[in-house]
Amino acid sequence: MARQLTDRYSHSSEYLQKRRKNILFLLTLFIVLLLAVLFSLWLGSYNTPFYEIIRALFGLASDQKINLIVQDNRMPRVLTAVFSGAGLGISGCVLQSILRNPLASSSTLGVSQGASFGAAFAIIVLNMGELGVLGSLSIPLSAFVGSLLVALLILALSRLRSITPESIILAGVAISAMFTGATALMQYFASEVELTTLVFWTFGSLGNTTNADVLQLSFVVLSLSAYFMFNRWNYNALTSDEHTAMSLGINVRNFTLINLLLSCLIASLVVSKIGLINFIGLIAPHIVRLAVGNNHVYLLPGSMMAGALLLLLGDLFSRMVLSPIILPIGAITSFLGGPMFLYLLLKGGHKQ
Repeated sequence: MARQLTDRYSHSSEYLQKRRKNILFLLTLFIVLLLAVLFSLWLGSYNTPFYEIIRALFGLASDQKINLIVQDNRMPRVLTAVFSGAGLGISGCVLQSILRNPLASSSTLGVSQGASFGAAFAIIVLNMGELGVLGSLSIPLSAFVGSLLVALLILALSRLRSITPESIILAGVAISAMFTGATALMQYFASEVELTTLVFWTFGSLGNTTNADVLQLSFVVLSLSAYFMFNRWNYNALTSDEHTAMSLGINVRNFTLINLLLSCLIASLVVSKIGLINFIGLIAPHIVRLAVGNNHVYLLPGSMMAGALLLLLGDLFSRMVLSPIILPIGAITSFLGGPMFLYLLLKGGHKQ
């Protein structure tokens, strides 16, 4: 009896210690993200004292020009990076859970490429003739439809018992190639203005969003993230085993479909606003998983903050390395994310 009480106390003490460690990690990640946000607000061609940046956040800077620069120029860019990165991070985490595949993300499965194809279709085709009445809604709607088609195809493949997790990733590569080729064909028939718009959009940019875009991004990302957090225990059960999830009363088929659609919604919205951003959804969950494990209580918020931090740091790198030239953020994330993807493959990404 005494031994059982000792073992129980030991397990309880170990659990509390791990919980404190996880909370400390999330708190540290939040502080680093906050510092990155402040540094991004300070960095720019206009020389501004750091304390004036803090005052400018509330419109209280001594120079009205600083208020305008921070609130109308730098703040939308920084918030776009934060919410876009957070959305990609948590959607990648959810995709890895519901597909039980650590290599799953919107970019590796071809979801982002499908959204890119849809956006290209909107820019080149829907903005011609009578279809142009769809206006600015054509790009996010078409991006969502494109990503949805890819997601449903991936879901159908995952339902086949002969399809392994590695094969799903390879299928995603093939789907990405097909949509990339289709996008290239549309570029061939595009006008000079449409081609310029599409190429610039494909590069990825955080500097073209308005306050309305930021509001839309924040609403969608925060709303869906709240849903994901509400189902955090379901992801834990699903990650363990599908039969375990079913025994706990989870309708695995419907739950997977709903979460797949919501993840695609986030990815397509981000792609439609800032262009094709690769690997954030893949890297962010794995960085957090190294510290907190597969417990989605900590993994989901950690993936959000890590995704926001990665995109923000990528933007800082693109602005600083060849200043005053700003490099395309999509190229930066691909360059940094590619080695991580190769590392996961070599390590054996099929193991959770």
